[in-house]
Amino acid sequence: MSPTAPSTSTTRKNGNSTRRGRPGYDRETLLRVCVEVFNRHGYEGTSMGVLAEELGISKSAIYHHVKSKEEILDTALSHSLSELERVVAEAEALNADPVAELETIIRESVNVLTRSLPYVTLLLRLRGNSELETAALRRRREITLRIAALIRQAQQDGALRSDIDARTASRLAMGMVNSIVDWYRPERVDPGSPVAETVVHLLLGGLRAPRP
Repeated sequence: MSPTAPSTSTTRKNGNSTRRGRPGYDRETLLRVCVEVFNRHGYEGTSMGVLAEELGISKSAIYHHVKSKEEILDTALSHSLSELERVVAEAEALNADPVAELETIIRESVNVLTRSLPYVTLLLRLRGNSELETAALRRRREITLRIAALIRQAQQDGALRSDIDARTASRLAMGMVNSIVDWYRPERVDPGSPVAETVVHLLLGGLRAPRP
């Protein structure tokens, strides 16, 4: 249920008018609610009027925080993409072997997804209907390409099986990770069985080269 913001009103004290201020949303909270609305109705199907109704405030109050619906989308996509790109950069900075780097990327990508579920869900539902969406999809594709490169290197090193196409394996790996948005509910997950570890074991278990 969306939070209900207090309405702007004027009260009188000692004969003076005192304005209580703008509705009670800071920018971060407003963006989070807007992302949830986009996920329910679709970005294209959500107007500023719909957002105002869901938030319980006027459109002008939304414009106090953002310039447009596109700015909300841009900020939301940057939120999830920046986190995912940070995961890749930090894994690369470890200077580990390709399998260890791959494991780190997969594990931490799942953690980003479960931590920022609404934002990643919005990212994964993009269809490239605008220049903004197309640019976001290119950034997302770079992560998949990095995973493919790591798989290919690990295959050359003999650490991963070589009878699987690296590009296909990378797409399947990210497909498994991304599918989490369709079923993951924090309140239903067994804390004793971390989702990230399960995904890592399944993926690398299928990719590792058999021992002689």
